[in-house]
Amino acid sequence: MPGRPPAYPVRAPSGVRARFLVRGLALLLAVLAAALPGAVPAAAESYVPVSGAGSTWSQNALDQWRANVKQYGMTVNYSGTGSSDGRNQFRNGTVDFAVSEIPYGIKDSGVVDPAPSRKFSYMPIVAGGTAFMYNLKIGNRRVTNLRLSGEVVAKIFTGVITTWNDAAIKADNPALAASLPARKIVPVVRSDGSGTTAQLTKWMSTRHGSLWDAYCAKAGRTTPCGETSNFPTSRGFVGQSGSNGVSGYVAQEGNVGTITYVEYSYAVSTTGFLVAKILNGAGYYTEPTAQNVAVSLGKAEIGADLTQKLDGVYTGDDPRTYPLSSYSYMIIPTAQESNFNPQKGKALGAFAYYFLCEGQRSVDRLGYSPLPVNLVQAGLEQVRRIPGVTVANIDIKNCKNPTFSADGTNTLAKTAPMPADCDKQGATQCETGTGGNKTPTQTGSASGGSGSGGATGTGGAASGGATGTGGPGTGGTGDGGAGSAGATGGAAADGGTGDGAAAASGGADTGGVDPQTGRPLAAGAGDLFGMPVTTANGIGGSLQTVLMVLGALILLAVTVAPPLVTRHLTRRRRTAGGS
Repeated sequence: MPGRPPAYPVRAPSGVRARFLVRGLALLLAVLAAALPGAVPAAAESYVPVSGAGSTWSQNALDQWRANVKQYGMTVNYSGTGSSDGRNQFRNGTVDFAVSEIPYGIKDSGVVDPAPSRKFSYMPIVAGGTAFMYNLKIGNRRVTNLRLSGEVVAKIFTGVITTWNDAAIKADNPALAASLPARKIVPVVRSDGSGTTAQLTKWMSTRHGSLWDAYCAKAGRTTPCGETSNFPTSRGFVGQSGSNGVSGYVAQEGNVGTITYVEYSYAVSTTGFLVAKILNGAGYYTEPTAQNVAVSLGKAEIGADLTQKLDGVYTGDDPRTYPLSSYSYMIIPTAQESNFNPQKGKALGAFAYYFLCEGQRSVDRLGYSPLPVNLVQAGLEQVRRIPGVTVANIDIKNCKNPTFSADGTNTLAKTAPMPADCDKQGATQCETGTGGNKTPTQTGSASGGSGSGGATGTGGAASGGATGTGGPGTGGTGDGGAGSAGATGGAAADGGTGDGAAAASGGADTGGVDPQTGRPLAAGAGDLFGMPVTTANGIGGSLQTVLMVLGALILLAVTVAPPLVTRHLTRRRRTAGGS
């Protein structure tokens, strides 16, 4: 019909369509880039490798951070050789940074650890708790809910309490008292210079000084003993090197009767094993969860050099506190000395910016507690002192640290749950497991040392044990003694003697416990921490791939789309004109 409009739909000119396509893709790219700030820009930078050494207490966190920053082109080498060696290497200029739980200048066994001649400062990196990981069975049933008072801990690590059925341990564990075995306790201590040892002995010398001094005197140390990085080994004790060494030794299935001190992370994310709940100043038995550590460190005194004084932490009267909570520090250079140059400063500064902000987001999953806002701010100020650092204006509100709040208070501490009534000192005792194994301790007595049902966990994280099937049985305490040949002996397992330091490596118990977090699987829905720690092969690396693909699409759209659209519209107009 005359005057009828063309049959094809009206289309925008080709240039307009192309611009819309480009803008749409660019908007999508911007949205994805904003979803994970900081994931891409650093990838364009180039960094020289940097190296450090020291603490194994904080090594699990450091290793995760080192893996994460590989996607940004950073290579951070780290050797967990112990805090003492790390401080020595930094002093000698053989590493670019060190990590330690204690500062220079501490008098250890009558000898002062001197500060280096090179200029340096301390920077807090992560918080956590020194836990007491143990391996104990009643018959074939694994004990997962052990409780210990501070005095009992001190007596175990000074050789005063030597068997698991000691009256003092029974008093801490009313639900287990009738069946605790007459098995020898084998304390497993660090054989190397250790910040973890220094933390334990500082606590013992402060809270149980007479016990500690008496033990030191027997070991030939001068008194008062004070804190030491080198534990004086006694007969019946086992010495192992590093946190992996002591925790792996205790986690071995055969080493029943052992107990060690180690950062909570090694129970939660490395071995999937148990820790004892420790009695606090409020009369509750607690473990060093991220929340409990955050509450506890509200009592820490932070010096002008950012080092810590923990006397108030030891005696905290909040029911949620964990007495052996503390911080770990990085020792960083503040001048171009000992082969440290601006290129290394740029790399070390970028790494520090990462772990002070994004790195704190999910350290709870590894068994640590994130730094509070005041220490993050103080740490960022120290980063500026590193020679060669590319100073970044970090808006800490974007760090997503679970401790941060609008009013400056520690959200993690404010929201920490109160302990259960059964965790209060008294006649009741919670059955729930701890650390990396939340399986409740079975309370039924095993007949003849065995029972039915239940299975042990795999990968070194034994769990549960067999459930008892009847009344009080015989032979349920397990037989055999403990090795007592000094640093090379082991814990006997039903008549056998332990003989090695092979660390249990493998996963956690698979009986309803998340192997990454050590929590019951049902607890994941209410996770307080919004974003898991990523690795170079995780979300960060995947996002980079997506963005590269989108960038290629944009380039393709800019170069190819306009002529294609123009050709298509011209063809449609010709067809319409000829009809």
